[in-house]
Amino acid sequence: MGACLTCILLMNSVCWAKFERASLGDCKVAALSWVFRKASIPWDWLLRVSVVLILKRYGITEGVLAFDESDRARSKSTKRIYKVYKQKHKGSGGYVNGQTIVLLLLVTSSITVPVGFFFYMPDPALKQWDKEDKRLKKSGIAKKDRPIKPERDSAYPTKTEIALGLLKDLNSSHKYITQ
Repeated sequence: MGACLTCILLMNSVCWAKFERASLGDCKVAALSWVFRKASIPWDWLLRVSVVLILKRYGITEGVLAFDESDRARSKSTKRIYKVYKQKHKGSGGYVNGQTIVLLLLVTSSITVPVGFFFYMPDPALKQWDKEDKRLKKSGIAKKDRPIKPERDSAYPTKTEIALGLLKDLNSSHKYITQ
């Protein structure tokens, strides 16, 4: 864990391949990945405690909350990354697999701190229905003859629902911050 934290600080990145090169082969990519996937590290609590320490250290008690959502293009062929889905690539006009991360940021006069995050993924059933509905609409089929819109699956919250959940978590874990 210490070696990974050192590499993160030195390289300003979380990349197992860079860590392996920096350790001159002592830490293998597969071993590092396995440790962090199988470790029972409560990542959400680690983030909360880190934020509390930073805020206390700098004496920050108020700020403005801001949401940011950003798409991170990964690869055309990856399927094993958490919440990865097919996205439109703005640079090339094609498609890539990527992730969308919704961030809750606390913006203060001195620093900006991420205080929460969640991975967004569109509902595959709704996405498939939308694609089919557009195809049927283009072919001239009346709305009454097209399939009805399916109910949203709660396992795939909207970005607004994610934002509200992040606000709720912030209020329960950082009660002393004035927003």
